[in-house]
Amino acid sequence: MKPSDENSRPHSLRQRLLAGDTVVGSWINSGSPMVAELMATTGFDFLCVDIEHSAIDVPQAQQIFQAIRSGRRDCAAVARVHGVDYAFVKRYLDAGADGIVAPLVRTREEALLLVQAAKYPPLGLRGVGFCRANAYGLRLADECARANEEIFLAVQIEHIAAVRNIDSILSVPGIDAAFIGPYDLTASMGITGQFEHPDYLTASATILAACQRHGIAPGIHVVSPVPGEVQARMIEGYRFIAYSLDITMLTTACVAGLAAIRDAQKSIQPAGVLENA
Repeated sequence: MKPSDENSRPHSLRQRLLAGDTVVGSWINSGSPMVAELMATTGFDFLCVDIEHSAIDVPQAQQIFQAIRSGRRDCAAVARVHGVDYAFVKRYLDAGADGIVAPLVRTREEALLLVQAAKYPPLGLRGVGFCRANAYGLRLADECARANEEIFLAVQIEHIAAVRNIDSILSVPGIDAAFIGPYDLTASMGITGQFEHPDYLTASATILAACQRHGIAPGIHVVSPVPGEVQARMIEGYRFIAYSLDITMLTTACVAGLAAIRDAQKSIQPAGVLENA
């Protein structure tokens, strides 16, 4: 993607997926705007702020959205909210999120609630008010028109009930991606973390096939920091991929680096220490 002109808006995450692109992002759990800005600068296509499994609230999220945009204008700032809740979806979009990942969507009705909360009339029921998303009222009309075209919406498929209802969920207009939560999905099937289990492979294949039928981008979270796993998911057909998360990448680097130092430390004799002392 070419660098965008300072006065033009970059192609949105939603537009890129509609065009058939594959996007790779990551997850923000630390609540640190500095970490988010740094990760955006490195070139991720999107960063998802995890509201569901962290202590991040709306004011913190707004600061992180600002940091992401500061790091790189065409890195989308996405929020994984705590559930399909009209008030929360609206508040994070008003704070400047470019998209929403809604967890534990199991029915068509829940998918409809997400669209209604995120889209302005006539496509939805999102309330209109002065906020950061519309430059506090300075771009109100433009933002209402832009948001309905560009706000990205993903339903998280992380329960076996959602797999059974996958066609009705993905038939809802306005849903852009189906994002597999592999740990929760396997947990709901009684096979937690068993990603080679035949039942999980069947479920994920069912989701992928449904995405193809409905023209929806299939997505998945690759928690492992091993890049080869992301490449494998691309080959399988996933196009909205979250690569690891900030706290996992930090922990992995610390553990690996310190282990190497401790191993070397065993064979190093400090200067000035006599062997037979």
